[in-house]
Amino acid sequence: MADSTQSSTEIAADPATVLDIIADFDSYPEWATQVKRATVLEEDELGWPVQVEFVLDAAPIRDTYVLEYDWDVTEEGTGAVRWHLVKSDLLKALDGVYDLTPVQDGVKVAYSLSVDLKLPVLGVIRRKAERTIIDTALDGLKKRAEG
Repeated sequence: MADSTQSSTEIAADPATVLDIIADFDSYPEWATQVKRATVLEEDELGWPVQVEFVLDAAPIRDTYVLEYDWDVTEEGTGAVRWHLVKSDLLKALDGVYDLTPVQDGVKVAYSLSVDLKLPVLGVIRRKAERTIIDTALDGLKKRAEG
């Protein structure tokens, strides 16, 4: 993932619980505040979401888009969840990954995100939007898993 923004947090919950929260797209608006709606369009044979449509409001990025997911995870909930953009009016690319690694008191979640808009935007503004999305998602994920 070229030119991405990264951050991480440790969550006092088992990795499987955190992975279940990540996979529960219908509940995203409850903890990922920029996501106004998330709808699973397709699942794989194991029930993992493959394509998900999002309505996002993370100024300056406001869009409805579809992401495709790859679930490279264990039964214990560790591993990586990767996604890439399939369709969007505003976005040219939206690539990301959650890496879940067990730690002594729970799980470390590392989040990388790269956003590219179809409209010209200064890199500093794009990175600020990436940082806002990442920080809000990690904070919301932590609160939901530990709450």
